[in-house]
Amino acid sequence: MSNEAAAGNTTSTLGHLALGLTLLAFGVGSTGVIDHVGSADAAGLATWVGGVALFLVGLLALRAGNPAEGTAYSALGAFWFTWGTGVGDSGSAEAAGLFLLLWALLALTLTMASGGSGLFGQGVYGLLFVALLLMGIGALADNSGLGKAGGWIAAVAGLAAWYGATAAVAGWPTSVSRSRRGAAAAS
Repeated sequence: MSNEAAAGNTTSTLGHLALGLTLLAFGVGSTGVIDHVGSADAAGLATWVGGVALFLVGLLALRAGNPAEGTAYSALGAFWFTWGTGVGDSGSAEAAGLFLLLWALLALTLTMASGGSGLFGQGVYGLLFVALLLMGIGALADNSGLGKAGGWIAAVAGLAAWYGATAAVAGWPTSVSRSRRGAAAAS
């Protein structure tokens, strides 16, 4: 995602903001780093911001003729809405693990399909894939350590998506050009 592309694309900016905030809340809740705050506490945010808002942003992107973003945000909106409304149900840990692994496949698809968006854009989806994979395996294996590791990765992905949206609005860079790296190294 280059700075030029992000600055003029409001669906991308809004989508990254919604995804970033949802991932950050979900990830931090999954780590257990804050007492009495779990991933289930992010259910309201996941349902309305991650679910409904992302789905609507996806529909707007599809209407604007952007099938890649439209597909990504609509599918992610469906994921977050399903997760947010299903938290607390009496499903088994195995069912939760399978759910996370199936959605990890979506994140893998988005990672592979976002090659043209640059390392930054691809990185958010790649981190989401790793987070869901670890959390899914952790749920199936009854391994809370894997779930917490996945939570940290989800939080980092959320920060990256949030930064991408904030950078687009504020006009900050989202990539470092080769000439800047060379100049920085020479300093």
